[in-house]
Amino acid sequence: MNKRAWIGIAIALIAGGYKIWNKSQPYINKSDHSVEIQQPGIIPSSAEDILQAAFERQQSDIQIEGSGQVTKTLPDDNKGSRHQRFILKLASGQTLLVAHNIDLAPKIKGLKKGDTVSFYGEYEWSKQGGVIHWTHHDPQGRHADGWLKHKGIVYQ
Repeated sequence: MNKRAWIGIAIALIAGGYKIWNKSQPYINKSDHSVEIQQPGIIPSSAEDILQAAFERQQSDIQIEGSGQVTKTLPDDNKGSRHQRFILKLASGQTLLVAHNIDLAPKIKGLKKGDTVSFYGEYEWSKQGGVIHWTHHDPQGRHADGWLKHKGIVYQ
């Protein structure tokens, strides 16, 4: 065999080995703003499962829909872009900080501990459980539009 044939075989073996290795690794597909966690034998069945897996793997930039119960309302962050902030507890027990940009979307009025809030936004990992942001429209159209829902009213 000539040198060119050996190089072709080596490239094919390396590519095949990478493909086998890559199939055994969990990953999250973010290219289309959806979430797909793949790991042999584990299929996430809910937003809570997906968020728990993302937390455990310290993964971020995951567009996700879910809901939780408000455990604490925090003062608005008024530095830079203003954000309404509160803590949600998911059914799984995981907590999330919600940072809702109130320069781009209406603030949830009358939000209190014990209220249920649904969300569609982007998850970012943190040691405390994670942050949900991008819960508003993107005026530049470069990011998936998000929202919050409280007592039947959608805030986006």
